[in-house]
Amino acid sequence: MIFDNKFRELIAVGASIGANCQPCLQYHSDKAKEYGASELEIREAVNAGKTVRKGAATRFDSFIDSSLGNPCNSESACGCGCK
Repeated sequence: MIFDNKFRELIAVGASIGANCQPCLQYHSDKAKEYGASELEIREAVNAGKTVRKGAATRFDSFIDSSLGNPCNSESACGCGCK
């Protein structure tokens, strides 16, 4: 399948969110607009990126807690200031 430039830039917008890269997001949002993407299309790409990023972070946090344990879930104070 061949993607047009607008579609490629919308994918890059979502990937920028997943990478937590502000300069990337700005660049690819601007390029997407140049290629005719609407504000709604860009917002949908942003929301898709947020969903992926949130899901990955939640699963990784669970992995960390199961692998290393979470001292904040124990009876003793962990000393990290999160309580």
